[in-house]
Amino acid sequence: MPRFRSAVLAFAATASLLGAPPACTQSTTALASQGYYADPEIRIFAGQYWIYPTSSSPEADRHASRDFNPLQQKLRTGHVIHPVYLLHTSLDAFSSPDLVHWTKHLDVLDVKNVPWAAYAIWAPSAIYRNGKYYLFFAANDIQKQDTFPGGIGVAVSDSPAGPFVDLLGTPLVGAFQNGAQPIDPMVYQDDDGSVYLYYGGQGHCNVAKLAPDMKSVVPMAEGSLYKEITPEHYVEGPFVIKRKGVYYFMWSEGDWGDSSYGVAYGKSNHPTGPFVRAGKILQTDKAIANGPGHHSVVNVPGTDDWYIVYHRHPLGTTGPNQRVMAIDHMVFDAKGDIEPVKMTDEGPGARPWNGSKLTGR
Repeated sequence: MPRFRSAVLAFAATASLLGAPPACTQSTTALASQGYYADPEIRIFAGQYWIYPTSSSPEADRHASRDFNPLQQKLRTGHVIHPVYLLHTSLDAFSSPDLVHWTKHLDVLDVKNVPWAAYAIWAPSAIYRNGKYYLFFAANDIQKQDTFPGGIGVAVSDSPAGPFVDLLGTPLVGAFQNGAQPIDPMVYQDDDGSVYLYYGGQGHCNVAKLAPDMKSVVPMAEGSLYKEITPEHYVEGPFVIKRKGVYYFMWSEGDWGDSSYGVAYGKSNHPTGPFVRAGKILQTDKAIANGPGHHSVVNVPGTDDWYIVYHRHPLGTTGPNQRVMAIDHMVFDAKGDIEPVKMTDEGPGARPWNGSKLTGR
């Protein structure tokens, strides 16, 4: 490992353990210093960049001695695929005016405010709607044969910093549909105000249309509630953007725990596809990091500047949960195709913008 990168990672790790991330001038260095996080979704709310990730520490956290309600206790003593999932009981968030200087907001979502969720709180997706902030998330890692509550939930708050409180009392999507495990939600609001939910693990992806109040799934134009849009090699982690009238559907493929993980995309003229795989744009670089994926994308308002935010395994780590956040430029060519993303050690520099207090999607 190059000496400079070794020093940066060692400094960041030490500072994180001490609870005080170092002052950084580059975006990836600043994000990596926050500790182990994965599945970051970036948004712009109230004039700030916000990132909502999954907590990915493989070690016991500050919630180790917490209390759980009777249902949560029962769920936690039942079928759990990986014991480390029991550690995932809350979500933090990060806000920044410039992609470099980040403020950590602890426990913006906590299972104490979601009575049916007990563990495996993953992959949040946020949206501003109806004067409120909504946070979609996966919980309890349900499998096809499971009959206990779990799947994709939605919580609501008056602030992007939470606290987010369960909106429904039950999961929004609580069962497999079209083979898609109900995890990895991504909410996208189109120009006409329609809101779509993209989600799915275990190699299948669905799109659904949400009611204006975010409380239910409603039929789409062709009458279906859940439309499968799985492209070739899809595994998990969908994300959608729109640029110059074209919808870009992006996803992760490969194994999330190793160097095969990466990001691919397809394009369509409609938010529900079809999407045909156009190619892979983010993959392992043995000189930088392994297994980059489960990403999100942000456009700086009023520009054609785009950034991709994702997690990756730092060189020298061996545990699948040892993932840190990173950010790099994402560029389109003259034909509107996404160019392969060049991973960097440190990430871009500060990118403030002079927008008003925008609450964007």
